[in-house]
Amino acid sequence: MTAPIVLFTYNRPQHLQTLVESLLQNDLAKQSPLFVFSDGCKTACDEEKVAEVRAYLHTLSGFQSVTIVESPENKGLAKSVIHGVTQVLKQYDRVIVLEDDLILSPYFLRFMNEALETYKDEERVGNVNGHMPALKHVNCETFFIHHADSWGWGTWKRAWQLFEPDGQKLLEQLEARNLCKQFDFDGAYPFVRMLRRQIAGQNNSWAIRWRASLQLNDKLCLNPGKSLVLNNGADGSGTHVPKGVLFPDAPLADKPIIISPDAPVETMQAREAYKRYYRWNNSKVHKAIVKLQNLL
Repeated sequence: MTAPIVLFTYNRPQHLQTLVESLLQNDLAKQSPLFVFSDGCKTACDEEKVAEVRAYLHTLSGFQSVTIVESPENKGLAKSVIHGVTQVLKQYDRVIVLEDDLILSPYFLRFMNEALETYKDEERVGNVNGHMPALKHVNCETFFIHHADSWGWGTWKRAWQLFEPDGQKLLEQLEARNLCKQFDFDGAYPFVRMLRRQIAGQNNSWAIRWRASLQLNDKLCLNPGKSLVLNNGADGSGTHVPKGVLFPDAPLADKPIIISPDAPVETMQAREAYKRYYRWNNSKVHKAIVKLQNLL
């Protein structure tokens, strides 16, 4: 079966159009039901852009079907994603999830659908990532890792039922089971701190709670060896991605990713590559370089 696509959008009509155009380059788009959740205005300043987004949404074609859900109020990204994914999974057993600031490879839907079908009954796999950061020395066609990526992903109803929205409960379990170091890639990136900030209301990340939920249930994520997604939001227009590319993408895959039904075991070569990637890109030196580039 072809998985439904769940798309979240707010007030960036140009980003949205770029995403949709790349999505329609995928052969399976015409076989895919599309569900779009359009968030409501946060302030009066957003009304024009939100209206422009919604006008564009009502012109969409090229999919099996298009369902548009327009929120009369501003839920914010986290509530929108949690609500939208939950609603669609009441009707389907799997989903592919997108946000409006992504650019997709023409082979994205093929990979996601093949992966979701191949591992639908494999309890050890909880998530499929479409995005691949610019890792070095990872030459696998696909690999498994304990790390969920929020830029173009898919999952199943059986896995989403494990999602715990209470960040405090997640933190307590990570601490009680001595998993904080593993969660942080051995100190390469402060994901636990991100979770603490979510609990404190300093961020509203659904993704950190999804990643923690999967980690605590020992669920692996399948990754493509080459990225099928680019993030187009590092221009200061988004809520959660600041201006400047702190965490660079790998180039988009220019051919299909071959999926073999391998036993789900974490690929340690990839885990080490993630550590190096996060350690450098989160370093003060790298952040200073990015800041200087923005000034120039």
